[in-house]
Amino acid sequence: MKFDLPKGVQINAPLYPRFDEILTPEALAFVAKLHRAFEPRRQELLKKRVERQARIDAGQMPDFLPETKHVREGDWKIAPLPKALECRRVEITGPVERKMIINAFNSGADSYMTDFEDSNSPSWFNQITGQVNLKDAIRRKIDFEQNGKVYKLNDKIATLQIRPRGWHLDEKHVLVDGQRISGGIFDFALVFFHNAKEQVARGAGPFYYLPKMESHLEARLWNDVFCLAQDELGMPRGTIKATVLIETILATFELEEILYELREHSAGLNAGRWDYIFSCIKKFKRNEDFCLAQRGAITMEVPFMRAYALALVKACHKRGAPAIGGMSALIPIKNDPVANEKALAGIRHDKTRDANDGFDGGWVAHPGLVSIAMEEMVKVLGDRPNQWDKQRTDTYGPKDWLDFRPEQPITEAGLRNNINVGIHYLGSWLAGNGCVPIHNLMEDAATAEISRSQVWQWVRSPKGRLDDGRKVTAEMVKALIPEELAKVKTEVQAQGEKTETYDQAAGIFEKMSLADEYPEFLTLPLYEAMD
Repeated sequence: MKFDLPKGVQINAPLYPRFDEILTPEALAFVAKLHRAFEPRRQELLKKRVERQARIDAGQMPDFLPETKHVREGDWKIAPLPKALECRRVEITGPVERKMIINAFNSGADSYMTDFEDSNSPSWFNQITGQVNLKDAIRRKIDFEQNGKVYKLNDKIATLQIRPRGWHLDEKHVLVDGQRISGGIFDFALVFFHNAKEQVARGAGPFYYLPKMESHLEARLWNDVFCLAQDELGMPRGTIKATVLIETILATFELEEILYELREHSAGLNAGRWDYIFSCIKKFKRNEDFCLAQRGAITMEVPFMRAYALALVKACHKRGAPAIGGMSALIPIKNDPVANEKALAGIRHDKTRDANDGFDGGWVAHPGLVSIAMEEMVKVLGDRPNQWDKQRTDTYGPKDWLDFRPEQPITEAGLRNNINVGIHYLGSWLAGNGCVPIHNLMEDAATAEISRSQVWQWVRSPKGRLDDGRKVTAEMVKALIPEELAKVKTEVQAQGEKTETYDQAAGIFEKMSLADEYPEFLTLPLYEAMD
C-alpha cells in the first residue's frame, strides 16, 4: 500500500488494510500543521515537569500558585454544555478494540470513554486500527463476528468520548521534519479530522478526555490545539468539549485554573484515582518522610484521597462543570458466587459514596457493572441527569492533599502482589493487550505503575519495612521475582495464552524497580521495545 505523503512527513511502519483511509495526505497534513504549531511548547512544558520534580526532590512542597490567585477568586463559569453531556451518571471505559467498542456502546452506560492511552497497548497496529474502528462506529457501520456470534450496535448507544495519549508520549512511527510527533496530538488530530463534522451532524461530539496533565499551562496547550483544529476545519470554537482527568497530585493544586484555561471547551473534571496514587508516589519518592502502605490499603476513604475527591467536586460545581468519579478496579467474578457478591458490593459502595459526595457520575470498567452503578447513582440523583446544583462548602488545601496516610501495612503478600501484577501486566502489554483482568481486578498501565513504584520506594525508604520488621531490599525483590514469574506463567498458560513475553516483562520490572534513577513512566521504555 503506497500513497503520497505531505512534505516533511515520514511513516516508518507497515500499512495494513484500511490504514489508507486514516493516513490520507490531507489528514497527515493536518497532523503536521498541529505538530509544527505546538511541538516546541510541548517540549518546553515537559522540561518544566523535570525542573519542578528537581525542586520537589530538593524538599520544596507544592502549594497554590500566587500568580493565578485572580482565577481562583474570580467570578466565572465554563461555557454551557451540549445536551449530550448533561447526563453522565455512569461512564464505561476501555480500549479502542472493535468488540470492546460495540459492547461498551451497548452497555447501557450514559457515556463511553474509548481509550488510546492507559488501557490500550499503543502498538502501531492497535493505534491505527483503533482509528478505523472509531470511524466505523461513529457512522454506525461497525460490526464484529467471533465464534459464530455477530456483534452490532443497538439503536440506543452511549455518548462517545475519546482519550488521546498524554503529553509525555510520542508517536515514534510518524516523523514531521525529522521529529517524532506527540502521541496525543496524533491521536486527536486523526480522529478529529475524520469524524468531527460527522459527530456534529449526529448531535453528539466531538468530545474528549485529556490525561496526565500536571499544570494549567498544559491545559492551555490543549485549548490552543483545539482552537487551531476547529479553525482549520471551519468549525466554531467551543464545538469541542473535553473532560480533564485529574490524575496527578500537582493538578489538584490547579483545579480551577485548569477549568479556566479550557472554559470554552471544558466538560468538567474526573477523579482518576489510580494514576493519582502513582503520581503521589512518583513525586515524593525521595522524601524520607513519605511511604505509602501497600496498594490495597489506599482506598478513596484515606485522608489524602478523600480530600482530593471532595475538592474536585467543589471546584467543578462552583464553576458550572460536571464532576465525574473515578473507576473502581473491581469486576464481576465468574464461577465464584461469594467472591462475585463481594465485588459487586464494593462497586455499590464506591458509587454510593461518589453520588452522596456530589459527583455527577462515575466510571466502571466492565459492561456487567453498568446496571449496579446506575442503580446506586439514581438512588441519590433520582430523575435528575446530574447534581451540578450541589455546592460543597468544605475547604481543602495543601495540608489535606499532602497528608499521606496510611503508611502501614506493608506485608510480604503485598510486596509479592506488586511484583506479580507488575510482571503480569507488562507481559500482557508487550503482547498487545493494555487492559488485563488480574486477580479479579481490571488492571491498566496506572495500576502497574503503582506496583513498580511502590517497590522502588520501599527499597529506598527507611520506612519500607514489612509488618514483621524485615526491611524491603533489592535482594529480597530479586529473590521474589522468579517465584512470582512462575506463578504468572502458570496462570497465563491456564487461560490458554502464550507466555513468550513474560520473561522479558520480569526483566523490565526488575530493572525499573531497582534502577538507581527512577524511570518516569514504565510505558516509555516499553514503547521503545515494541514494534
